[in-house]
Amino acid sequence: MKPRILVVDDEPAVRDALRQVLEYEGMTIRLAGSGGEGLTLFEEFHPHVVLLDVKMAGLDGLEVLSRLKLVDPDAIVVMISGHGTIATAVQATQRGAFDFLEKPLDADRLLVTLRNALAHGSLAGENERLKSAIDTKYPMIGSSAGLREVRDVIARVAPTGARVLVTGENGTGKELVARAVHEASPRRDRPFVEVNCAAIPTELIESELFGHMKGSFTGAVSDRAGKFELADGGTLFLDEIGDMSLSAQAKVLRALQEGVVTRIGSPRSQDVDVRVLAATNKRLESEIAEGRFREDLFYRLNVVPIHVPPLRERRDDIPELVAHFVDQLGGRTGMITRTFAVDAIHRLAGRHWPGNVRELRNAVERLLILSPGRAVTAGDVDRLLPAPLAAEPGPVDAGGTFETFKLDAERAFILQGLRDHDWNVSETARALAMPRSNLYKKIEKYQLTRESK
Repeated sequence: MKPRILVVDDEPAVRDALRQVLEYEGMTIRLAGSGGEGLTLFEEFHPHVVLLDVKMAGLDGLEVLSRLKLVDPDAIVVMISGHGTIATAVQATQRGAFDFLEKPLDADRLLVTLRNALAHGSLAGENERLKSAIDTKYPMIGSSAGLREVRDVIARVAPTGARVLVTGENGTGKELVARAVHEASPRRDRPFVEVNCAAIPTELIESELFGHMKGSFTGAVSDRAGKFELADGGTLFLDEIGDMSLSAQAKVLRALQEGVVTRIGSPRSQDVDVRVLAATNKRLESEIAEGRFREDLFYRLNVVPIHVPPLRERRDDIPELVAHFVDQLGGRTGMITRTFAVDAIHRLAGRHWPGNVRELRNAVERLLILSPGRAVTAGDVDRLLPAPLAAEPGPVDAGGTFETFKLDAERAFILQGLRDHDWNVSETARALAMPRSNLYKKIEKYQLTRESK
């Protein structure tokens, strides 16, 4: 498709000269002799780039530039002037001009500027296409600044082969980010293979990742390909990488460095072409300091970091998320269609959500099932959802005894730890520096139960 260029200049000689140069370069040209005519042609012609004179009778170029940006904030405008000053160039840049050229125009510089402008427009369009593809298949619901930043990084890194480390609390959507990176990458038609490093026993993680040969250990009744082999040509997502054993970390590092894997019990290595994405809810810098994570592996994985903000930092997204979950859950068998009253949305937006988006989804499902009316109300939220923990600083209730306060605080502290580690008792005990047997006693003492999903 030929690039479309709109020239807006009140000098006929300049318009004609530009038309000859640009048509010779294979571009489609439209000419306007005034600012008003240029604004009209812009909406009809939809140019890729506008060449706009600064000094014109009637509407001057800077005013036309401002109006063009109101019509299309992404319009690419190159200002041209025979009376160029630094002040004018600064004003043009502040109003969104792509570049500023002085008359008499040098043909070579003009063409270089146009090529750069067209390349910029093409890249911006590709980024929008990628973002659209991401939001269609693996939608990240919300329009908060934090989520927009996540989408922007995904669109930039996905077409490359760079490794990505996704960080964030449990329930924020780290897997969703990894899948979105894969779907927007050139590997989208190849396998996406996920490994939850926290869910696989330490003694089996190497077999899971690299495979094994028959008879290489007790229970190895046949040859088995590992996840690296299964992901060959595609993407391998190592979820909760911070829970991987040091021995497995060393083998992953070798696979990343050399592009080869060796099955347990096999004398031969084999090449693999895998893009590795990793995720963790831990601070790997702290794990490195404690000797539980390899620093060299961290730097191999952390080429492009993406941090997924917790829900409490993007509360503005809660109304959109609730509407999405209502639509998503409404099609389930036996689910009654209900709406959410404004006061219910406000009540949900005011909660802390330690379980993040996952917890919000579960809450919406519970409210849809158990609320008695056609609309979920604030009263339903208060009655059907557990009282929020005092996870954020606030006034202390002076009622009751000090012993009662201590017991309530201990219960809230343990419950928060269990939620943070997805009710994995071993991981919670380690994080809280508490013997596992003691944690089980506390769970029984306070009758703690996992919220339904």
